[in-house]
Amino acid sequence: MKKVLSSLPIDDVLDQLSTTLNEQAFAILVAAPGAGKTTRVPLALLDAEWRNDGRIIMLEPRRIAARAAAHRMAQSLGEKVGETVGYRVRLDTRVSAKTRIEVVTEGVFTRMILDDPELNGVAAVIFDEFHERSLDGDLGLALALDTAILRPKLRILIMSATLDSAQMSKLLADAPLIVSEGRAFPVETHYVPPKPNVFVEDHVVLTVLNALQEEHGSILVFLPGQAEIRRVAERLSSAVSDTIDIAPLYGRLTPEQQDRAIAPAVEGRRKIVIATSIAQTSLTIEGIRIVVDSGLARVPVYEPATALTRLETRTISQAAATQRQGRAGRTQDGVCYRLWSKGQNAAQAAFDTPEILAADLTGLVLNLASWGVTDPNQMQFVDQPPAPAWAEAVALLKDLDALDERGQITDHGRALVGLPLHPRLAHMVHQGKTCGNAQLAADIAALVSEHGLGGDAIDIEERLRIFLSDRSPRATDAKSLSKRWAKEVGEGGKQTRETSVGQLIAYAYPDRIAQAAGRPGRFRLANGRAASLPATNPLAQQKFLVVTDITGQAANGRIRAAAGIDLVEIEESFSAHIVEETRLEFDTQSRSVRARRVRALKQVVLAEAPAKIEDQDAAAAVLCTAIKALGLNVLPWTKSQLAIRARANYLHQTLGAPWPDLSDLALQKDVASWLQPYLFGETAIAKISPQVLDSALLALLPWGMRNQMDELLPTHFEVPTGSRIAINYAHETAPAIEVRVQELFGLSKHPSVAEGKIRLLVILLSPAHRPIQMTQDLPGFWQGSWADVAKDLKGRYPRHFWPDNPAAAKATSRAKPRGS
Repeated sequence: MKKVLSSLPIDDVLDQLSTTLNEQAFAILVAAPGAGKTTRVPLALLDAEWRNDGRIIMLEPRRIAARAAAHRMAQSLGEKVGETVGYRVRLDTRVSAKTRIEVVTEGVFTRMILDDPELNGVAAVIFDEFHERSLDGDLGLALALDTAILRPKLRILIMSATLDSAQMSKLLADAPLIVSEGRAFPVETHYVPPKPNVFVEDHVVLTVLNALQEEHGSILVFLPGQAEIRRVAERLSSAVSDTIDIAPLYGRLTPEQQDRAIAPAVEGRRKIVIATSIAQTSLTIEGIRIVVDSGLARVPVYEPATALTRLETRTISQAAATQRQGRAGRTQDGVCYRLWSKGQNAAQAAFDTPEILAADLTGLVLNLASWGVTDPNQMQFVDQPPAPAWAEAVALLKDLDALDERGQITDHGRALVGLPLHPRLAHMVHQGKTCGNAQLAADIAALVSEHGLGGDAIDIEERLRIFLSDRSPRATDAKSLSKRWAKEVGEGGKQTRETSVGQLIAYAYPDRIAQAAGRPGRFRLANGRAASLPATNPLAQQKFLVVTDITGQAANGRIRAAAGIDLVEIEESFSAHIVEETRLEFDTQSRSVRARRVRALKQVVLAEAPAKIEDQDAAAAVLCTAIKALGLNVLPWTKSQLAIRARANYLHQTLGAPWPDLSDLALQKDVASWLQPYLFGETAIAKISPQVLDSALLALLPWGMRNQMDELLPTHFEVPTGSRIAINYAHETAPAIEVRVQELFGLSKHPSVAEGKIRLLVILLSPAHRPIQMTQDLPGFWQGSWADVAKDLKGRYPRHFWPDNPAAAKATSRAKPRGS
């Protein structure tokens, strides 16, 4: 190895690392951004005795980082990539018989270890930037730890800039922790929070322009996505001088475009690189000493309920912010502008959410099944996969015939593992073989899996036409790859009629076959999700689509990519999955249950006709679900029933069990449990009678409890005139009665129930039944404020009797003045 002239912080721990790996198989290296671990560590291990000419495999989360690391190491050796140092990434491989260090993406490593579980010829596996916690990285580590059981001498090294090292050390059998302190150069950090109502792009542009004036050197800007990068680039291009180059950097660019972005600025010029999180780790962009960080990232969020992944813009973690900040100090003293406040920084999460906790697990489940594992707890994962996402992946793989009913891999599943594609797309390619269209299916797989190919039209057929005629290096590489996939599965036999693009895609996405629903552009997917596309798009007129890309929430997604499919094709491809059944639905207009006989592929209805309701229990269940959604006020409660519920609630609130909670909130929460048994034969809310509610209430509050309740809480209070006044136990303050003040004359004791333990709230009314006073101390009222109240009443009702001492006066129930 040639001597590297410049020193880096990692150099101070290389001897310690070599000694550690000489003595044991596992180690963890934590080094700050810019320490040089990515390019120095693999080279330092080349001379290790334990290597025995075995290869060193180093994993990188991204293709651009893998290529850049390999080029930098080869350059330091005075060689070309593909000699001692090479790389393997999707669409690009540079290795030879001489290669001893292979830099690979995490997905490529998964293929390598599944093909060769013992990793023959491999001496060490290095997981670089493991703090990113990608799904492929977690799976790769779990598989490598399994291999290490068979090969105890296999070295496994975890490298990271920010990591929960204690957790990782425990996972790796208490592996020693080696720390490289400090970064190569200090970075001064400024917090620049936006002013109210300022868009992130405007804030970024203003900060970049200020940085250009205040600082020297090139600038790296972090934004969440391609759209924001494009808008910022457009605004900066018209605001900066012609001596400044603007270079976007994101995943959809070609390797050549990415390489130009990370290349040093031309002498005498400055450079502004505007990037996504792709530039967060493992990259050294020469000349960069200023970082402008929006603090945002676009991350995939998987919804097990719909089996869809949507992108969300989220605030980055403190660990990610540290990574971005470190980009400014790789080659010289730097400056970082964080576009948020110092207080917000303290409130950010410490680490990013590991992808295994929020991702589509279909590929992971299939890969583990091929490894012989059907229970993730059998593997050494840093974080165990969530049960809902695991179950959803198993269900999809069964639909794709990749797993049997026991969850074990089938022969077809093993064939899917053989293709370096998501199981959905691998299944499509194999189905393409069956119908004589393997190459077309493989071309579609390349188009769908490589973002940006074929443009961004919603219609995948249009994208496919552009892709197939594209002669760019990236498109050419993708087509070469698709030919390889088609060759691997074989072309198969011929079909009597041509298979459409939509029919092929449907093999990959059976749960995303969509049916027109309502106005043009609105669709309902087989998985129950609603989605739409612009009504002006030609696809909006289709009766059926199959969707490959959708964003937004489950209730109203936006279709980003789809193809048309017709009813005949759906029937032909999914006859084994189409069911004919009677479905019950609630009609909101008539507020009743309706039955339909349907032929359906999950939620996509292929044919339907009215039917007779035969399952009365099921109808009652549908009715209960509707009542829960509409609210209990749609039921015909009588005053007596409401009074019973109010008294029971009062006892529940004051005494607790065994008195039941009969409030609206409690009853609505679980309508089916108390009401459904009494709705047998009912199909409409209007047909539910008060007698049905009586029966349901009797079950909730039997006669014995009602008798006890009557003793504790009578329904009425008898006033001195003999009138029985209803007690309102649902009053917000206390059990209350409303009574004309004259009917309480002569009463010197405050009205109460429960043997005097509960004082009633007395709402005193005028002769005209208008409230004049509220009290829970009637004797005190008579002796106190009554004089002022009586004076007012005498003025308004002069023909009534208003005594000075009402406690000693005779009560009267007369509603009219004497002599009227």
